[in-house]
Amino acid sequence: MMSKKSITVEVNPEVLKWLRERSGWKIEEVSKRLSTTVENVTEFEAGGKSPTLTQLKILSGLFKCPLAAFFLSEPKEEKPLPKDYRFLPDKTNIFDKKTILAIKKARDLQKIGKELSLNIRYETKTKVEKVKLSENPDLIAKRYRELFNLDFEKQAKFKDAYKLFNYLRDVLENINILVFQFSMPIEDARGFTLTDESPAVIVVNSRDSIEARLFTLMHEFGHIILGETVIDIPERSLAIRDNIERWCNSFASSFLLPTQVAKEIFKEKQTKLTDTQTLNNLSRKYKVSKAVLLIKMLNLGYISQSDFDAVVERYVPKETEKKVEREKKGISLASDTRCLSEMGNKFISLVANNFDNNFITYSDALSYLSIKSKNFEKVLAKARK
Repeated sequence: MMSKKSITVEVNPEVLKWLRERSGWKIEEVSKRLSTTVENVTEFEAGGKSPTLTQLKILSGLFKCPLAAFFLSEPKEEKPLPKDYRFLPDKTNIFDKKTILAIKKARDLQKIGKELSLNIRYETKTKVEKVKLSENPDLIAKRYRELFNLDFEKQAKFKDAYKLFNYLRDVLENINILVFQFSMPIEDARGFTLTDESPAVIVVNSRDSIEARLFTLMHEFGHIILGETVIDIPERSLAIRDNIERWCNSFASSFLLPTQVAKEIFKEKQTKLTDTQTLNNLSRKYKVSKAVLLIKMLNLGYISQSDFDAVVERYVPKETEKKVEREKKGISLASDTRCLSEMGNKFISLVANNFDNNFITYSDALSYLSIKSKNFEKVLAKARK
């Protein structure tokens, strides 16, 4: 009996190369997945050979794109990736596959969010006033704490950093900024912003500790009020002398830990400010990351630049211990909890309102939220406003 041989398929080699590169795959990685040689894959992309239908199906899964994408007449014009402010050696504009997937997902949800908003006549423009780099980040932070109705007494009453994060997320979503939490390699990116379309989007790395996520959230908001679409590792940029990153770091730290409060705290512990135990205790008590504490210490003159640089070296990006422990045990969040954490109330409410008004189908709603039908009502019930 003759074995079936997959037919070869003619595709535009430029499309093939475009799909691979936009997904972050290297030729060597693709060749291993296709069980073929690097030379063959190179020939596919040069037009010297044609891939088989079976190979295209494999690539469809690898590149997270529909099979039909390989039959486009030419590559689609897409918005550029966010400006790279990660300051990673030899990795400028080179991102991990999971990070690229998170960016693509955020772009898709941004577009869907706009369509859903227009369906029900919701405003999509972000309700913020743009600021200039020349403006004092400390004063801008004070203004936004007042606008967000967040005095330090209220901040101190939050049970934990998760409650504070959720409060700020709700505030940002109310001014038309979609806030998503997606998983990316922690050493590749802590967060990014998309401001070149409305509604604006902030994405925070869900693998991070909650204190670090709070800092990233407000750091990225700093980029939004500056009008920038960027991707970065905020806490890595502490030791970088970049004006924009320094401004956003100062804004985020002043927002989360107002100057007058910081002075009182630091004066009391002045002789041991950079001790690990001191930083750990202050981080837990005031629900802020060590990055916030260190920036305020530096900006207020409690530590020198050399002290700052030395202490920063102790704090490299780390995944949240609870998440790592859950993954080791094979434990995952319940689907409805995961959906709420990833998507946020704003986006889920948009889906719910569109579904209730018959602007989208049941299938559309499940697809937009990436959930199964058994979790649909539970998610909508928690997020409806």
